[in-house]
Amino acid sequence: MARQHSGLPRVHLPRPAVAFVAFLIAIAAALTTTAAAHADEQVSVAPAVADPVVTRPVSGGAGAPQLYGTTFDLSQVGYQQSEYFMAGTADSYQPVNPLTADGRWTVAPASTAPYTTRVVVDRPKDPAKFNGTVVVEWLNVTAGVDVATTWIQAHNELIREGYAWVGVSAQAAGVNAVKAIDPARYSALSHPGDSYSYDIFSQAGQAVRDSAASVLSGLRPRTLLAVGESQSAFRLTTYTDAVQPFAGVYDGILLESRGAVAPVTAPLSQAPQADVPVPDGLLIRTDLKVPVLTFETETDLLMLGYLAARQPDSARFRLWEVAGTSHADTYITPVGPTDTGDGQGDVAAFNTLLDPPSTPDPSHPEVSCNTPINAGQAHYVLEAAVHALNRWATTGVAPVPAPRLEVDTSSSTPEFVLDANGNVKGGIRTPSVDTPVATLSGFGQEGSFYCTLFGTTVPFGAARLAQLYPTHAQFVARWSASTGSAVAAGHIRPADGLALVKAAAGSSVGG
Repeated sequence: MARQHSGLPRVHLPRPAVAFVAFLIAIAAALTTTAAAHADEQVSVAPAVADPVVTRPVSGGAGAPQLYGTTFDLSQVGYQQSEYFMAGTADSYQPVNPLTADGRWTVAPASTAPYTTRVVVDRPKDPAKFNGTVVVEWLNVTAGVDVATTWIQAHNELIREGYAWVGVSAQAAGVNAVKAIDPARYSALSHPGDSYSYDIFSQAGQAVRDSAASVLSGLRPRTLLAVGESQSAFRLTTYTDAVQPFAGVYDGILLESRGAVAPVTAPLSQAPQADVPVPDGLLIRTDLKVPVLTFETETDLLMLGYLAARQPDSARFRLWEVAGTSHADTYITPVGPTDTGDGQGDVAAFNTLLDPPSTPDPSHPEVSCNTPINAGQAHYVLEAAVHALNRWATTGVAPVPAPRLEVDTSSSTPEFVLDANGNVKGGIRTPSVDTPVATLSGFGQEGSFYCTLFGTTVPFGAARLAQLYPTHAQFVARWSASTGSAVAAGHIRPADGLALVKAAAGSSVGG
C-alpha cells in the first residue's frame, strides 16, 4: 500500500531535496523490480510440527481482541483484524548435551501439556494486496500484558508492502492477562507455563501454513518470518538455536533488541519443569538453513550485554547496530500507535527530536522519567530490516554487512566512542545522527529500570542549530543527503526517506 501524504501541507523543497526525491523513487522502482523477478522462487516447507486446532474468531466479552498495538482503525489503511483460538498439546525440551555458547545444540522433548492460546491477525482486506509473506510476532509480555512491539514499530512498512501479521500469545503472562481483562471472551484459554512456549510458537507458525483458510481467511502464505523484541527476542534467540533446526517452521528470523547475559536471556526450560539456563554470550548457531538478522540499539549492546554475543556476519547471519537509538523510544510510545502512514507520524516523530517528552506513555502521565527520552529513528531502520530479511528469505539476496558501533573496550567498562555532537560513531547511520538537531543516546536516564530503557534526547539550543545550519535550505540539503545515503545503503526504505525529507522541509530548523 502506497504511503499517502494528503494530510501534509504543500512544501516547496530546495533543489537538492527535489533531486533526492527523484533518486529515492528510482531506488524504489529498482527494488520493486528485483522483488518481482524473484517472486516465483518463493517456496514452502513442510516441517514436522503438530497442527493445532484452530477455531473461528472469538466473540463476546468486550467484543474486540485485547492487545496493546496500534490504536487507529485498520480499515483506514485497507487492513482488517481478526482473532483465533489455537489449541493442542505442546512439548517442553531438555538438552541432549550441555548447552554451549556457540548455540550448536541438540534438544529432545521432555514433557507434554495441553494448551489453548490465541493469535491476532492483521491482514490486507484485498487479497490482491497480499505479498505472500506472514510476519509472526512473539508478543511481548514485559509489561504484564501482550504488546505487539514490532507491529507498532514496523506497521507502515508491513501495510504498504502487503504483509500479513500474526501476533502469538506464546507465554503464560499474556494468556493470564487477557483472561483477567476479559474473562467472558477468554475463559477457554489455558497456558501450561513458559517451558512450553517454544513449541506453542512453532505450532502457531504451522497453523498459519496448514490452516491458512481460517487464520488468513484464505490467503496463501509463501514465506513465514519470525520476529520478537526485547523479552520476546530473548526467547526467540533460544528458539533459534534449540528448536528451529528441527522444526523448520520459519523461513527467516528477526531478533530485535536481545540481551546476552543473565537475567536478559531465556532458559530452555524453567520451573515447575527442570531449570535449564542458557550460557551468557550465546551466539546464533552458524549451521542454520534460514537467515537470521539481529537488530540492536545502543542500550542493548552495553546495558543488556549484547556486546558479549557480537559475532561476525556469515552466510546466514547479519547484525545491525543502530546509532542514536535506545531499547524503547518516542515512536514505540507515544507516536507509533497512532501513525497511519499519512506523513503526520513522520512530522510528529521529527518534532520529538526538537521537543522530546519525559513521559513515555501519555495514557500514564504519572510515570515520568527524569529527563527527555530518546527520539532516535530506530523504527525506520527496523522497517528496512524487515524488508531486507524478507528479500533474503525469498530471493537469497543477503543484506550487505553493516558497520558496528564504535566501542572503547580499553577499560573494564566498555564505552561508546562519541563524535563532536555527543552521538556515537559507527553503526547504521540515520539523518538524526548525521545531520543532528540533538544528542541521542541509549543511556543517561536515572531512576526506574523502565526509564533507563528509554535513553535520552538533549536538543541543541538555538545558537548551536544556527551554527550548524545557517539557513533552512542548508539544513534540508544536508538532511536530504544523509537520508539518501541511508536509503542507498538499504537502511531506510525509500517511502520513509521521502517522508523524512518532507518532515525536515516543513520544519523551522536553520537560519
